[in-house]
Amino acid sequence: MKIGILGTGTVGQTLGTKLVELGHEVKMGARSATNEKAAAWAKAAGAGASQGTFADAAAFGGLCFNCTNGAAALDAVAAAGAANLRGKVLVDVSNPLDFSKGFPPSLFTGPNESLAERIQAAVPDAKVVKSLNTVAANVMVSPGSVAGGEHDVFVAGNDADAKRAVTEILRSFGWKHVVDLGDVSAARATETYLLLWLRMMGGLKTPTFNLHFVK
Repeated sequence: MKIGILGTGTVGQTLGTKLVELGHEVKMGARSATNEKAAAWAKAAGAGASQGTFADAAAFGGLCFNCTNGAAALDAVAAAGAANLRGKVLVDVSNPLDFSKGFPPSLFTGPNESLAERIQAAVPDAKVVKSLNTVAANVMVSPGSVAGGEHDVFVAGNDADAKRAVTEILRSFGWKHVVDLGDVSAARATETYLLLWLRMMGGLKTPTFNLHFVK
């Protein structure tokens, strides 16, 4: 599969590298086609990796990941272009964290909306699926690295087929328990969870952890 990555940070590079390892062709997009981080990643990731602008990555991918900083997500999606994302699955991994007043952060979205919903509104013809925003980058692509037992990851979106496509990718990463939370408004809950996640990271002294639900 051809996959576009929006964002050159740790999350984008980690997901991109794993996807190339799994045999996908991946184009990493940035504001500039000559972005040094994207160039270094493409060189290190191998023959299936390439770089370009946000628009290049969105046009290239049959499925795309938004891995940008939450504050920059809407600008990145706008630069990617609604036409380039039309009809495509857009996996939103970002979180609306506001560190303007220091730590712990707040959310720059209100209680009755989410960043994923803002993105869906910005590109209404894309199929936004919220996922992987509740775990650290190393856990995203290798859930077996989490110490002990079983653990869960979530998907939320308006399109059932899009969620199934994302679930297939998650299973290829090693996720056994993929929980469908419903439509994209469920991203309000998973994004808000980040406030607890950051506190847990401080208490546990590591970002390598996750949750599993029993009933």
